Formats: sequence, structure tokens, C-alpha cells
Amino acid sequence: MEDGKEPIVLYDGNCNLCAGVVQFSIRRDRRGRLKYAALQSETGRRLLAAHGLESSAGDTFVLIEKGKAYVRSTAALRLARHLGGAWPALSALLAVPRPLRDPLYAVVARNRYRWFGKRAQCMLMRPEHRERFLP
Repeated sequence: MEDGKEPIVLYDGNCNLCAGVVQFSIRRDRRGRLKYAALQSETGRRLLAAHGLESSAGDTFVLIEKGKAYVRSTAALRLARHLGGAWPALSALLAVPRPLRDPLYAVVARNRYRWFGKRAQCMLMRPEHRERFLP
């Protein structure tokens, strides 16, 4: 599963907003290609280290595609490409320079627990989605 063929989303397993994004993307990933791992999980920590990212980077969102890690707004916009409906159109915002995109991302990341709450434990997944989550 971690061979680089399937995109992997690394998310903050304690964040309600992040869990919502995961559930949202699962429903819209019609091909079922996206895989998920919490940043706090063994797999999440290992993938962060393999890509030279801080293991304490709980305020970031990571998308690993074809062996390359994308973070923050770039990860979110690249994730949109994998969703059904009109969501891939959001990836056009990748044309906006990252220094203009990431400050907005940083505001949301900094306030996500206050605005959306925090979980004491990782979300429970539906049995039919279990194979999409990496340990």
C-alpha cells in the first residue's frame, strides 16, 4: 500500500476538521484510490520521516503522490484532483503562488481546534473503508 502507486493522505487524527476532510474525500473518491494515515500513527510518522518532514508537524496536511510529499495548501488542492464532481476545478488555484495561498491555510491550521474541536481518539472508520486506512 505504501509503494507510491496510490495517493496517501496524512492528517491530524485528533482534529475534527481533518477527520471531516477525510470523510468528505472518502465519499467523493469514486475510484477508491486514496489511502489515509493519521500523522500520529506509526505509518504517518514513518512517511513523514521518509519525506524529510517533522514528525511534530501536526499542524500540516500531507498528500503523498508518486513518491513526492506535498504539504499545506498544495496538498489540499492536489487532493481535489482525486475527487469526483467539480472538485478537481479547485486545483486551478495551484496557479496562485504558494506564498499567497499558505497564509490562509496557516490561519485555519492555527485555529482548527478552537473552531472545529479536538478528538480524544482517532475517528472510527466504517468497515467498508477499513482497507483504505494504513496502520
